Amino acid sequence: MFRNIFLSLALIFSVAVFADGHTGAEKTVLKNIEAYWEARNTSDWDKVVAMSSSSGMLNTNSDGSFHKPMATQTASDWERQSAGGTGVIQVHASEAHQLNDTTVYVRYYAEGVVADGNGGMKPYRTRVTGVWVKEGKNWVVKTSHFSSAAYGGTHQTVQADFED
Repeated sequence: MFRNIFLSLALIFSVAVFADGHTGAEKTVLKNIEAYWEARNTSDWDKVVAMSSSSGMLNTNSDGSFHKPMATQTASDWERQSAGGTGVIQVHASEAHQLNDTTVYVRYYAEGVVADGNGGMKPYRTRVTGVWVKEGKNWVVKTSHFSSAAYGGTHQTVQADFED
């Protein structure tokens, strides 16, 4: 009798926790990805830094350059790097997979427009994989790998796509 009650309770609680296929950590990280890109889109560099690992970041850009060395993010670095403008990036098809209590692997597409260095904007689409780690009570990005996603005949984003 007690075994049946225990199994029933276990089933009920597991359905509630996993009903949407995501753990609490995965849900938090998915929300954090959106908040991170919103902070980048609005040049809120303090928030970008707060959502980055305080022990340093490991990144690889989609421009074909070599892997970047471990670096601690600062708001002034972000501001200096973004002097020509930032653009607008939206996240699509994001996935999160919790690997253990303190690590979540993510992958998604980032698409939008970015500054072209000449005062204009150009389309941007990339695949992103990354690792978010738990530092204290917060989930922060530790590493991101951006790889160019060729357009292959699909719509190329232009600045007008984001104007009302």
